[in-house]
Amino acid sequence: MRRSTLFGWLRLSLLSVLLVILALYLLLSSTRSVDWHDPVVVHIYPINADRQDSTARYIASLTPESFRDIESFFSREGARYEIELTRPVRVHLAPAIEALPPRVPEQASIVQALWWAVRMRLWVWRYDSWNAADSNIRIFMSFYAPDNPLGTQHSLGLQKGMIGLVNGYASEQQQGINNFVAAHELLHTLGASDKYDVQSGKPLWPDGFADPVQAPLFPQQRAEIMGGRVQVTPGWSLLPPSLDHAVVGAATAIEIGWLAAKEE
Repeated sequence: MRRSTLFGWLRLSLLSVLLVILALYLLLSSTRSVDWHDPVVVHIYPINADRQDSTARYIASLTPESFRDIESFFSREGARYEIELTRPVRVHLAPAIEALPPRVPEQASIVQALWWAVRMRLWVWRYDSWNAADSNIRIFMSFYAPDNPLGTQHSLGLQKGMIGLVNGYASEQQQGINNFVAAHELLHTLGASDKYDVQSGKPLWPDGFADPVQAPLFPQQRAEIMGGRVQVTPGWSLLPPSLDHAVVGAATAIEIGWLAAKEE
């Protein structure tokens, strides 16, 4: 076989593989619009990510009340934006899942990112232990023992497929933070964007601040949910202990359809 023919065959094969990956991604992905005429139904699937007995016991102790503050947060913030629904988001606790989701690649190429997305959707299809027909969003919450640093791994929410992956700690004291992260990723699935600096983690002014026009600007008392942290001083920010200390800012409200953008 001549070299030019071999290279041509290899290029064609690579292109075919890329097209198959892209086709699978589009087939398994969906972006459903939310008009807020009906509540958004969320199912949370706990995962024993470190396989510890203590983590298993904590997951077994979870009840729907463990996640009720997510509903309360959206009800409170929805009322501020005059959403007609008294419960814009309804959260249900799904049965635990034993299998671990595909590991998120670090600094992935476009092909690697697409391939991970395909694998993730196949994993969801295979291991969704409930398969609830009325579910709009699925949040897979991986729990770790409180002394395991993997509990602070980056979480993410995918608008295509409306899937959230949350990492957290198997501790009642940490559940408020777990739910804060879950609400953040949930909003990603609805189209909200991050409003913090990727390098430093600090919220970006003004959209990432809960109270961007207060004077003096610091200390902030609350976190904008997509800003992620409370900016106490110009150089110091912290993760709020619960959703009681979080708000949906105007920019986020526009992105999810709670507020109309002003025309220039």
